[in-house]
Amino acid sequence: MARESSVLTLEEAQRVGLHAQLLSGPRMSGGPARMVRTLGGVQLDTISVLARSHELVAYARFGPIDRKAIERSYWGPKSETFEYWSHAACVLPLEEWPAYEFKRRAWREKGRRWHRLEDMVKSCGEVRDRLRAEGPLTARQLGGAKQGGVWWDWSEIKIAAEWLLDIGELVCRERRGFQRVYDLAERAIPDHLVGAEWTDEECAVRLVTAAGRSLGVATVADIAAYNGVPQALVRQALGSTELTKVEVKGWQQPAFASPGALDVLDRRVKGRTVLVSPFDSLIWFRPRAERLFGLRHRLEAYVPRDKRIHGYFAMPVLAGSKFVGLVDPGRRGDTLVAKQVTLQTADSPRHVASALTEAAHWVGSTNVVVERVEPAARKPEMEDFLRRGSA
Repeated sequence: MARESSVLTLEEAQRVGLHAQLLSGPRMSGGPARMVRTLGGVQLDTISVLARSHELVAYARFGPIDRKAIERSYWGPKSETFEYWSHAACVLPLEEWPAYEFKRRAWREKGRRWHRLEDMVKSCGEVRDRLRAEGPLTARQLGGAKQGGVWWDWSEIKIAAEWLLDIGELVCRERRGFQRVYDLAERAIPDHLVGAEWTDEECAVRLVTAAGRSLGVATVADIAAYNGVPQALVRQALGSTELTKVEVKGWQQPAFASPGALDVLDRRVKGRTVLVSPFDSLIWFRPRAERLFGLRHRLEAYVPRDKRIHGYFAMPVLAGSKFVGLVDPGRRGDTLVAKQVTLQTADSPRHVASALTEAAHWVGSTNVVVERVEPAARKPEMEDFLRRGSA
């Protein structure tokens, strides 16, 4: 049903955004593979607390899904994905390969990444020759990912492989032990995709349309950040999409809605109570998370311990259409440890306890322990809800 009004309340915008991100309503069929297409991509990160972020994204949408099934959907022999730079390193739908040509072209025009090679031609030639002769290989198999120093002290071969990935000569469609496996794009990407040559404008129209669909309702800044498209290019592309201009009360900038996204407002849909990864596509763009949900959240993994407020990997807790608290989780044997819990609403303890109990079951923990609670006076209440949940 089409809505007559193009003005949304903040609560309506929240409902639209959550539904577009598959975090309300019935759980979709098709598993993580279909989820990647709907979200337009899933961000990757090396940090692993309860699980790696790409697993947490699937968990938030499917509940206690088998973790091996998640990996097979992203990188299995039948997967329809590839890795590339969207807003960050992401698993992306394979059919979007041509849409990222504008980024590959920009890398080629720049002529180098931030690393410098002593002999770019020689190193790149060695990588191509090895892959052509031996098939897909990891950086370690190619000759080493690091020179032995800090993590960013890459070997010449690793830098060459990453450069060739940046410009589209190589592609990653598989990971082994979370290591990228490099392959020749001409071999690993279907001919009709690898041979497509899109203009910057064509790329932008495709990615702006996809971002609008994945976000439901969004500003130009939101759309630009989602797939790493410059705002000027987003504005240029908007007229060639079916996104419609709307107003969200309280937002200073106009917003755009995807066709059909507002139809959810004419239905009753059930929300979720779940821990959300800081890198989840719902909230990783912090200005949008604060504007849409009032969620002020910063990843503190790289903040000195004594300056952290909510913890190393504080995960927001979603309850329906609201964020009600934050949990910094960890694991100690078969115990899920909530190192710090920050309660933000009157009913936070009930929701946080529910989210922790389900997460513990998913990762195989048989017990949940809470170490610190803010405000501290509510710790007994928090523990009481956990006891009820495990009873």
